[in-house]
Amino acid sequence: MAEYKAPLRDIRFVMNEVFEADKLWASLPALQGTVDLETADAILEEASKLVGGMIAPLNRAGDEEGCQWTEGAVTTASGFKEAYQTYAEGGWVGLTGNVELGAMGMPKMLSCQVEEMTMAANFSFGLYPMLTVGASLSINAHASDELKEQYLPNMYAGTWAGSMCLTESHSGTDLGIIRTRAEDNGDGSYSVSGTKIFITGGEHDLTENIIHLVLAKLADAPAGPRGISLFLVPKINVNDDGSLGEANNVSCGSIEHKMGIKASATCVMNFDGAKGYLVGELNKGLACMFTMMNYERLGVGIQGLGAGEASYQNAIEYARDRIQGRSATGAVAPDRAADPILVHADVRRMLLNMKSTTEAGRAFSSYVAKQLDLVKFSEEPEVKHRAEAMVALLTPVAKAFMTDMGLNNTIDGQMVFGGHGYIREWGQEQLVRDARIAQIYEGTNGVQALDLMGRKTVANDGEWTAMLLAEIREAAVAIGGEFSEPLLQSCDRLQATTELVTERAKSNPNEIGAASVEYLHLFGYTAYAYMWLLMTDKAQQKLEAGEGDSEFYRAKIITARYFYQRLLPRTLGLVESIKSGADPLYALADDMF
Repeated sequence: MAEYKAPLRDIRFVMNEVFEADKLWASLPALQGTVDLETADAILEEASKLVGGMIAPLNRAGDEEGCQWTEGAVTTASGFKEAYQTYAEGGWVGLTGNVELGAMGMPKMLSCQVEEMTMAANFSFGLYPMLTVGASLSINAHASDELKEQYLPNMYAGTWAGSMCLTESHSGTDLGIIRTRAEDNGDGSYSVSGTKIFITGGEHDLTENIIHLVLAKLADAPAGPRGISLFLVPKINVNDDGSLGEANNVSCGSIEHKMGIKASATCVMNFDGAKGYLVGELNKGLACMFTMMNYERLGVGIQGLGAGEASYQNAIEYARDRIQGRSATGAVAPDRAADPILVHADVRRMLLNMKSTTEAGRAFSSYVAKQLDLVKFSEEPEVKHRAEAMVALLTPVAKAFMTDMGLNNTIDGQMVFGGHGYIREWGQEQLVRDARIAQIYEGTNGVQALDLMGRKTVANDGEWTAMLLAEIREAAVAIGGEFSEPLLQSCDRLQATTELVTERAKSNPNEIGAASVEYLHLFGYTAYAYMWLLMTDKAQQKLEAGEGDSEFYRAKIITARYFYQRLLPRTLGLVESIKSGADPLYALADDMF
């Protein structure tokens, strides 16, 4: 198995050259004096050393050992506690948090690169800080000043962790039917009772306290999702002076035995009259939680990206070393018994699929992160408003398309290894098992597709999609070149399909769900093609100016050509599938299945 190395050259290319992060940060007063390219580069270098030197080496051993549950206590795999302590001491948990409460306040475009490195190095490990960052985000955005001051400094410092408690055994996607209840104690606190399942990092030994964000309902709350409230429930109660008090009535009933991410504790959590505190307003809990979810869903997409990058690194190293057969055009390595498998068309196909979608995914995650930064830091109402629309539109695409591509890339990597890809010692089968969950949690990819098609497209007559397509078309016309026309054609297909489904849905609501998955992929391939247009434009500029590593820039253009010629045409089939409508899905009677 290849030793993971953070793709710093490509990260810098995307962040510094394609999206010109320094100009973006300089234009946002809230970030001036906080971050510049020199600071960002130092952060990336240190993150690379940490994940490569300490976190990546724990990956396979953590998968083999997993987490252990004994009488409510969860022990993480060997080395995780020490690595997490080092990670926390380096300030990584508080990288993007509120500077007034001890965090670093860095932009998402920078932190998403660190997230990718961490997830590529060790998927299971990366989930622990990810949940803490997300919980901190919701607390900072919606909790009272008292709660923020009492909890966030220790969460940013990594001394305390966070978790997100939504799912119940009968209530996954449909949170409106949760049964967890909260009762007002009359002293500013609530008693929270219920059981939550699939809680990532609900219990572990990495930190001295865990701060749970729990969705619950009061007895008199409105029915459905309109009656959900959000509560902060600490594992150990916190005294007024900030010291830890007695244990709260929170316990871990068990941990799940899973297909992958075995070193991440996935817990059943019991709340038995646990003391909690309201975050935000009563019955507005989903709005508070979705502040976290927009960031988390991009984070899950980045998990798919990281898994794909790790798979590609493994596969290309193996393809260069493994010899089997001869090239169709004659021996490439006549001094050896056979040629490296890199000469074979199918191996090259898989590697180029991985390379082209991973590099496009890195640019796309950075693009979405840029929108999040504009929402958070911009002082211009029009800029902020447009960025909010783009975040809403692109979040389901980032989560679902990036994780679909991520699983495909781990499977392609496994196929490059052949039989060895099925054997544990090579590490590829673990990547496949780990990557699979990213398509499922934080809202399954089918649900993300339904959100994109229904709420984000049909509900506003394609207004947000039209905004993005106008941006893409403007760039394509301005840049020109060999990639402009096929991208414009893909935009036309996406626009026509948007209009088709929107019109059909007026008479048949089933058309939305019937088109949704294919529509999300049509959207994803078009978005990735846009990223390749931006990247090749910058690469061409550098080549013409004779600047930088010419081989790196030529590889960008050649890889883009592969994507446009071999992968973007998939949009043609997706459009034809969508045109067939809902009838093929609903023609078979339920009792005929």
